[in-house]
Amino acid sequence: MTDTPAAQTKDKPWLIRTYAGHSTAKASNALYRGNLAKGQTGLSVAFDLPTQTGYDSDHILARGEVGKVGVPVCHLGDMRTLFDQIPLEQMNTSMTINATAPWLLALYIAVAEEQGADVSKLQGTVQNDLIKEYLSRGTYICPPKPSLKMIGDVAEYCYKNVPKWNPMNVCSYHLQEAGATPEQELAFALATAIAVLDELKPRVPAEDFPRLAGRISFFVNAGIRFVTEMCKMRAFVDLWDEILQERYGVEDPKFRRFRYGVQVNSLGLTEQQPENNVYRILIEMLAVTLSKKARARAVQLPAWNEALGLPRPWDQQWSMRMQQIMAYETDLLEYDDLFDNNPAVDRKVAELKEGARAELANLGSMGGAIESIEYMKSRLVDSNADRLNRIEKQETVVVGVNRWTEGEPSPLVGEDGGIMVVDPAVEQEQIARLNEWRDERDSAAVEAALAGLREAASNGQNVMEASIAAAKAGVTTGEWAGEMRKIYGEYRGPTGVSKSVSNKTEGLDDIRDAVNAVSDKLGRRMRFLVGKPGLDGHSNGAEQIAFRARDCGMEIDYEGIRLTPTELVRAAQENEVHVVGLSILSGSHIPLVEDMMAQMRDAGLGHIPVIVGGIIPDEDAKRLLEMGVAKVYTPKDFELNTIMMDIVTLVDPKSIAAE
Repeated sequence: MTDTPAAQTKDKPWLIRTYAGHSTAKASNALYRGNLAKGQTGLSVAFDLPTQTGYDSDHILARGEVGKVGVPVCHLGDMRTLFDQIPLEQMNTSMTINATAPWLLALYIAVAEEQGADVSKLQGTVQNDLIKEYLSRGTYICPPKPSLKMIGDVAEYCYKNVPKWNPMNVCSYHLQEAGATPEQELAFALATAIAVLDELKPRVPAEDFPRLAGRISFFVNAGIRFVTEMCKMRAFVDLWDEILQERYGVEDPKFRRFRYGVQVNSLGLTEQQPENNVYRILIEMLAVTLSKKARARAVQLPAWNEALGLPRPWDQQWSMRMQQIMAYETDLLEYDDLFDNNPAVDRKVAELKEGARAELANLGSMGGAIESIEYMKSRLVDSNADRLNRIEKQETVVVGVNRWTEGEPSPLVGEDGGIMVVDPAVEQEQIARLNEWRDERDSAAVEAALAGLREAASNGQNVMEASIAAAKAGVTTGEWAGEMRKIYGEYRGPTGVSKSVSNKTEGLDDIRDAVNAVSDKLGRRMRFLVGKPGLDGHSNGAEQIAFRARDCGMEIDYEGIRLTPTELVRAAQENEVHVVGLSILSGSHIPLVEDMMAQMRDAGLGHIPVIVGGIIPDEDAKRLLEMGVAKVYTPKDFELNTIMMDIVTLVDPKSIAAE
């Protein structure tokens, strides 16, 4: 008879989250409560673009954007509704918010106090990473230095008052979405963390700094090359431990732990054969769950149909079930790390660490993350161009996109197009509620709270106490951000797209010849305006179109994100462009393009062809073409050279004949 081995303690599962929020606080609250009932163990709040960029729902820049990519939260009433019947003291809430992070956390704390919660027991995270916003996501407001100061304000306040809260989530997720290599992802994220720790160190007594450093968390991306991604996570663990011990003298290993949440890669989800995305999502989850040493603390998975549009509750449920099957049906959590002492893994981890250390030293020589934003942005645009080139040349295989493209129609895409559509009436209803809120609040209390906020910001004080007081007084998101804009100023981040002539011309000879021929007929260089109207900060597509157009010999005008249709029409007129390209990924394409086309006609520019790219359902594409848009491109149109030839053809016959 053999002895029965002692049962090994099973690890706890990671926090199971779904990134969610849409249309209204009331609808999002129903979604959250439904997901919690289905077994979700933490909340992850998606805010709409006006909320993220500090505008109320009735601001002109918010038009068409309200409730599209997340929930609108304009004031305490919205936050109250968002968490109705959800006890915040018992919840672990992640809020994907950056420029307005101090404000949204202030609203959250105010609601928690209304619920009678012990604020010191609140658990969760505000992302609060502005550097990646300048590099890849585009929802920044103020310049880097005051933004870093506000990150420090949140961390210092939480350390003293909400000790279980993660006040800053270094976000490398969007770096990968912007094309970062694993080495760049490691280095750029760690450089951001170093900038934040350097900001925090003077704010607390030396003996308290290790505990404060231990609250800094990370939010990462895991792509399809899951062995490399798993090795990247092990490299992150080692490098973070090294930085905290060697640079900051943190001795307690507990405070040097690399604590991270993850959403796996949305960039690689395909519009073509979208059912394949289910396998991609599962494989990508392996990278952040298989290795115990580098396992995520919280996981949220995209839905299979995110390349098509907004997922429905059923789609989110399917992604949640994937996590639950991995955590509760498999034996994964019963074992020690499966990859310790694996020579292939050790080699790859060492290689990634070496590359990341070299890039970190490079950034350090420039003065750190804040001083090297322009450099990092240009490197990301270059890396993304290389990534797209490899897909176009089939050096990187994407099943259903550049190999095995023939397939059966997906039965998952039913009559509703396989996605959820936000009712356009939602925007007007939200604005009506906002006006009602303004009418009913105590205007004297609001003015006093705003004066207190101004004083704190102007004097270099921590803005959190004043922000919480403003939240309770009824101040709105736009009013809070308006004060920050007045005191700290606004900022336009680098585009990463140089206008100088490129030497990346391999395989472009035919297009360059065509551009030269058209330019000769025009009597000057063919000129292309690339624009991003609205608040959408996902600039990768626009950058790559501008980058390739420049390489093809066109003269390009691209000034970055967040421009109004009026500003773009003025640029088209002043620069005498021959074609306009609009990139909109937030779902606000119909109202923005409608406005743009009307203004183009009014300005006498109706003859200039306009092309539009984004995540655009077929029905919406038809409407855009009926408005006079010349071409509509979606993620399935991944061959940039085909788009370039389309542009040349659009400019050639009609425009020249008209001139």
